[in-house]
Amino acid sequence: MNSVTLSGRLTRDPELRTTGKGKPVTSFTVAVNKDFGEEGAYFIRCIAWNKTAEFVEKYFKKGSMIGVVGRITTGSYTKDSGETVYTTDVVADRVEFMESRKAAAHVEKAETEDDTEIKIDFDTDQLDNDIVF
Repeated sequence: MNSVTLSGRLTRDPELRTTGKGKPVTSFTVAVNKDFGEEGAYFIRCIAWNKTAEFVEKYFKKGSMIGVVGRITTGSYTKDSGETVYTTDVVADRVEFMESRKAAAHVEKAETEDDTEIKIDFDTDQLDNDIVF
């Protein structure tokens, strides 16, 4: 069984592209926190196709919390130097919002001339009231 479920934040805005045959595709990286007690994050490359790609590009941006359900794919390519590079990606079959609109509004972009910084200001008491199961 090849099944992956991830939740994390986008590291940059997704960009929609079109293949030579007209298929929409977007690639994005999800920062997934390491297990409890470990510092840092895993940065997982994901690819979405067709309607899923269009949905990701339209509704998600850098810093958005996203849930991804998909499958692992592997591949390889050869650099100009002759070196073979092996890749591992998650093909996103389904994506979901992982935070309410109210919580997402707390992710503010503070843009400067040189850099873009994400400030995350969550009121956890408010989040608990917004989550519906």
